[in-house]
Amino acid sequence: MTSIPAPIKDLSAQPSVGRGDGQFALGIDVGGTKVSGGIVDLQTGSIHARRQVPTDFERGGAAILADTLALAQVLKADAQRLGLAVQALGVGVAELVDGQGRVFSDHRIRWTGLDAAGTLSSVLPTVISSDVRAAALAEARLGAGRGARDFYFVTIGTGVAGVLVQGGVPYAGSRGAALVIANSLERHSCTVCGHEHRQMIEDVASGPALAAAFGVTTAQEVLAAALAGDGRALAVIEHATTQLGRVLALLADSLDPSIMVIGGGLGCAAGPYFDALCAHLRGGLWDGVPNPMKITQAVMGPDAGLIGAALATEFKPQAAKEPHLCN
Repeated sequence: MTSIPAPIKDLSAQPSVGRGDGQFALGIDVGGTKVSGGIVDLQTGSIHARRQVPTDFERGGAAILADTLALAQVLKADAQRLGLAVQALGVGVAELVDGQGRVFSDHRIRWTGLDAAGTLSSVLPTVISSDVRAAALAEARLGAGRGARDFYFVTIGTGVAGVLVQGGVPYAGSRGAALVIANSLERHSCTVCGHEHRQMIEDVASGPALAAAFGVTTAQEVLAAALAGDGRALAVIEHATTQLGRVLALLADSLDPSIMVIGGGLGCAAGPYFDALCAHLRGGLWDGVPNPMKITQAVMGPDAGLIGAALATEFKPQAAKEPHLCN
């Protein structure tokens, strides 16, 4: 069955990050809910046009790739209309991506087996990276991690993921999988019956997990209820942040970053979730010596992935070296 391309929504009337003259690239953030794109000034991070389509990932990877291609074509035309010379296309994908820009996981954006880079390169030279590394790069260059020697970036929203940033460059790992913290297995016992539950941290601490636990549609409803003093909403947040705080404290103790930057729609929300997460993270750190690590919210907002995808076009991916095996 042929999938009907999703209509591309023009969001250009929304405020940009700022205006500036310089080099430009197209940035596209392919997420689980929406595919958003814009023309990005690589010096300032300002966005000069915005377009968006729903992901509707149930349609499959080919349909999402077709929508992403159409979005890139429209943005390139927007750039020509605005007189902006775009040099490349950067795409951040909510999947695992190796050093050559190949997607090798199929959680929602099923691009494994598809020549995504080849398809999108028909518009402009294309660099594909993971959305988490893209957002971390934006924070490193222009946001909360600017000027820091190192920091750990974690994003909490529809999913949960994180990456270490050193010298302004997100660490990809040997395969490109150095961002998987969502699948950390957590065990906890029911306070009523004592049954041991086993869940991934994403099933406990993400936005959809909070909403499901509270019996509503969105995490924003849980946060609003907690701010109003609802005891059950506060308990849901307490449980979620206790589990995630323990995981982040272990990462902080292991990697010793100078800053922990919390991003994503839920991580950047003001109020009880962030406050409780900070408390549990700080409380879970090894107390053998004082740890001056700063915990702060990301400052690039929901555009971090889009901006970071464009910034990634300035970096040439390095092929992983084959390991030397001892006989």
